[in-house]
Amino acid sequence: MAQPALKVMDLAASYRKNKVLYNVNFEVAAGTLTGVVGPNGAGKSTLIKTLLDLHPALTGHIEFYGLPFKKAKKKIGYVPQRGSVDWDFPTNALDVVTMGLYGNIGWLKRPSRKDKQKAYQSLEKMGMEGFADRQISELSGGQRQRVFLARALVQDADLYFMDEPLAGVDAATEKAIMRILQELKALGKTVLVVHHDLQTVEDYFDHVLLLNKTVIHHGKTENVFTSDKISETYGGNMKWITSREEGYHVVGPSNK
Repeated sequence: MAQPALKVMDLAASYRKNKVLYNVNFEVAAGTLTGVVGPNGAGKSTLIKTLLDLHPALTGHIEFYGLPFKKAKKKIGYVPQRGSVDWDFPTNALDVVTMGLYGNIGWLKRPSRKDKQKAYQSLEKMGMEGFADRQISELSGGQRQRVFLARALVQDADLYFMDEPLAGVDAATEKAIMRILQELKALGKTVLVVHHDLQTVEDYFDHVLLLNKTVIHHGKTENVFTSDKISETYGGNMKWITSREEGYHVVGPSNK
């Protein structure tokens, strides 16, 4: 059996005295594109941060390709939520992307011309080469998200974590991001994406992790993303629109 890209065992985490995650257990196979889905307050962002040692775990054991985080971190790329970034920091788009290479070149060394070229090529993949010299404070929300995805891409990681990369972006940016994620999967990379739009889950992800402080269900989208399992995850009735082609279409939690 192939070694999983990620293995999580008995993970728990809290904020102050409030337990946000408990008894979290799951494995992610290499070369998969997984959507992490659940209601507000389910611990989705906390899960990502805890896996990446950005938030302390109360209990648990985490392996990345069989290794602890410190030994595997060069294999890992991360795109945080836009709201957690200081966009007033005085730097341009190319420098932001180049920062993705610092794990390899070191923070005290100046990036070489080759490093800058890699960063520029990563901006090109996201259609942002024309904004290389633009201050990030001057970019729109969608443009900023493209730059941060370019920063993750330049790392050439094996495993990517993305915290709501599609939140608040325009349709063209969403399409561009999903094209890149599909390309990463085709290259054998593994991607976990915190995602909020239930309507697009079936189109975007081949695996789904349904989370509400613990793993409710996890597996192939066709097996996990069903009305009963989604309702179980969200803790109430769901509102659906039926269609001939799909059988049902998720709209979101009902107000009842």
